[in-house]
Formats: sequence, structure tokens, C-alpha cells
Amino acid sequence: MTDNSTNAKLGPIELAPSVLPRHAWSFLFAAFFSIGMVTFVSIGQAYIMNEHLHIPVSEQGTLSGDLVFWTEIVTLLLFGPAGAIMDRIGRKPVYATGFLVLAIAYLVYPLVTDVFQLTIARMIYAVGVVAVTSGLATVLVDYPKERSRGKLIAIVGFLNGLGIVILNQFFGGLPKTLVAKGFSGTEAGFWAHAAIAGTAVLAAIVLFFGLKGGTPVRHEERLPLKELLTSGFRHARNPRILLSYAAAFVARGDQSIIGTFVPLWGMTTGIAMGMKPAEAVKKGTFIFIVSQAAALLWAPVIGIFIDRWNRVTALTFCMGLAAIGYLSLALIGNPLETYSLIFFVLLGIGQISAFLGSQSLIGQEAPKEARGSVIGAFNISGAIGILFITTTGGRLFDGMSPKAPFIIVGAVNLLVMFGGMWLRAREAKEG
Repeated sequence: MTDNSTNAKLGPIELAPSVLPRHAWSFLFAAFFSIGMVTFVSIGQAYIMNEHLHIPVSEQGTLSGDLVFWTEIVTLLLFGPAGAIMDRIGRKPVYATGFLVLAIAYLVYPLVTDVFQLTIARMIYAVGVVAVTSGLATVLVDYPKERSRGKLIAIVGFLNGLGIVILNQFFGGLPKTLVAKGFSGTEAGFWAHAAIAGTAVLAAIVLFFGLKGGTPVRHEERLPLKELLTSGFRHARNPRILLSYAAAFVARGDQSIIGTFVPLWGMTTGIAMGMKPAEAVKKGTFIFIVSQAAALLWAPVIGIFIDRWNRVTALTFCMGLAAIGYLSLALIGNPLETYSLIFFVLLGIGQISAFLGSQSLIGQEAPKEARGSVIGAFNISGAIGILFITTTGGRLFDGMSPKAPFIIVGAVNLLVMFGGMWLRAREAKEG
């Protein structure tokens, strides 16, 4: 029987052999929900800390950093095995199960009664994050042909941003809506989290039935599990893969810093101005949404250039944009003032550029037979970056300034940009 899927297309996207349009549509559906589901935790968590647990505002930056620390300990332990498992049994079961674990975590969140229980809920959430983000990144590498990679990365980046904007705006504002309808603050928090948990279950069902099963290589070509667990680090001898790992260190830190500290900065500022927690959370959510809306609109633009440029050149340029976006926040006084929005626009542009630039380079360089494992090592590098940036940033947020975490990320983006410039010059010299 002839395989007619070899030349399958989804609009302008040329799909890899055996990938059908329905597989790609299911993936795009998942792309809309994936990062939005992951980032909602910061908005929901801010509400839980204030309305349910009554954590003092002066302690919330440190606690937020500590919760991210424990999240990343879990991800460090699981990203490698998750990548190896996907290379053995396929992407679909891991990716879909991740959404189910996120649903469990979000159901547990509003039921916690102390910081210890909150930490346990966050660690359950981390297991879901590993499965969802590993699935997203690996399928993103699997599905397009190389000449369409930049286009698909841009579309997925756009959908990630759209999901963040719509899901976080809706679910972030849901507690205030429910309180206005007569629910208590804690009841509103519970039902908002239950609603997003139900949405995660829906996404899991679509993935179970819609994604392509199996792996990109035949059974006899699969590497042994032991070799898969180490291959991601072994491939770092390729300087382009090593550069992409360095980019992941800061690019995933970018996303975590924005998701953790932008809503928290806006919310704590609002509370200091005398707002109620529900109103302050909505204000903090708004500036976060502004940054993500900018990312949403910028993704298709930078995607065009990524497809046309050398991937190292593209990554270097993207890291420069990220550095500008983060360092510009040093100019902000009150993040809730209207003039501050332009800086959050620059932040969103920089964040999505770093994400897409790093994804495009690792997508080009990751070998087919160990793709999940290399993506796993890429994600481990990102987890280490998040550990460093958020634990340091959380304490500086409380002890020095809410701007401090962003300045740290901006400086690290500059270092990766210089690394990209060095590699590009070396490649040009070698021919």
C-alpha cells in the first residue's frame, strides 16, 4: 500500500513522512493549551497565597522562588527519563498523560492549607510540566520537514502565546467574576482551578485520539534505553547543540521569570496600593497578558526570519532582543502605570524570540534516533537555568527590588548572544 502522507501539507507547512494533517491539527490544538496550562500556575498560586493561605506580601517573592526551585528539582530528575521514554514508546502517551497530571495538580492547589502542602501540589504540577513541555518540544521537531521548520515553530509560538493570553485572562479573572456573583473568595479559587483542570482533561482526550502514535524511527533502529539516557549529553560535543543548551538555560528561565514574577510584581504593587486580592491579581494578570500578547503578534514575524537565516545567526539575534526586553524593565517605576506597558511589550518580544530561536536550532541539529533524549537534555539545561534564576531572583525580588530577577535574565541573555556571535564567526572562518 502506497504511503501518500510523504508529501502531506498543512497550509504552507510541509509535513514529515507519515505525519498526516489530522496529526498536525491535533498538535496545533495542544500547542494552544500547553503553555497556557503551564503558566496559569503563577496566577492561580498568587491568588491561593493571598486568599487561601494569607501569606504576607513581604514573603511571597521568596516563597514563589522556593516553589519554582522544587518544581525544577523534579524536572531535572524527570526530563531525561521522559525524553528516553518518548524515544521508546512514542510521544502521544507521555504528552497526553502530562495534561492529566496537570489536571490533578490544579484540583489539589485550592485544597492546600499550608506551605508544605502547597509545595507538594507544586511538585505534582512539575511532573505534568515535564510531560507536556517534553511532548510539545519533541513533536514540534518531529512533524515538519526541515524547510518548513521555522514556519511551524512560528505558528506554534503564536498558538502558545494565544493560549497564554486567552486562558490566563479568562481563568485569571474568573475568581473576581465568581466573587461578584456571591461566591466566597476561597470558593471562587476552588472553582477557577476546577475549571482549568477540566480544560486540561479535554486537551488530554484530544491528544490521545489525535496525535500520531509510535516513534519517528523503526523498532529495530531504536537505541537501547541506557544509551538514550546518556545520548543527550553526549551530543553536546556538537557546538551547535551545546549553544542550544546554553540558550535553553536562559530561554526557559525567561518563561519562568515572566510567568512567576510579572504577575507577582503587579499583584504585590496593587495590594500595596490598597486593592483587594482579586482585583490585584487581575491587575497583575493584565500586565502579564500584555507581554504575552506582544509575543503572540511577534512570533510570526520572527519566524519568517528564522526560516531565512542561518540558525546560529537567528539565535544570536533573538538573544539580543531578549536582553533588550529584560534590561529595559530597569526603567520602570510602577508596573501598573500606563507608560510601563511599552516595556512589557518589549519583554514579550524578547521572550518569544529567545524561545523560538533556541527551538529552531535544536530542531535542526537533534538526530532522529535520539531526538527525545536530546530534547530532554535541552530541557534539563533549561531546568538548571530556572533553578538558578528563580531561587536567586526570588530572594532579590523581596530583598532588593522586583526588577532584580529581570536584570539577571537580561545579563545571561547577553552572554548567550556573545556565545552565538563567537560560534558564527568560527563557522565562517572554517568555511
